[in-house]
Amino acid sequence: MSNRTLFIAAYDIRDSKRLRKALKVVRGYASGGQKSVFECFLTGAERRELLAEIESVIDCEKDSFFLLRLDGRGLVITLGKAVPPQDGSFYYVG
Repeated sequence: MSNRTLFIAAYDIRDSKRLRKALKVVRGYASGGQKSVFECFLTGAERRELLAEIESVIDCEKDSFFLLRLDGRGLVITLGKAVPPQDGSFYYVG
């Protein structure tokens, strides 16, 4: 059984330079997502690392970042081209 929990990470970054940095950080933890909303299957340690890295990138006076824990037993509804979140057996790092 996986010790990972599904989180949704979302942000609103006001500066393009910080936006690129935040995107790079979140993509490092995400298994899927869209422009500024990402699915992240995280361990407790990874969750703390993600939050620390994002906090070092954003301007807390101007930007916002949300990390929402989802109940894995919940029904996921997708529409259009959306793919349900999946905790893959491996992650691509590139």
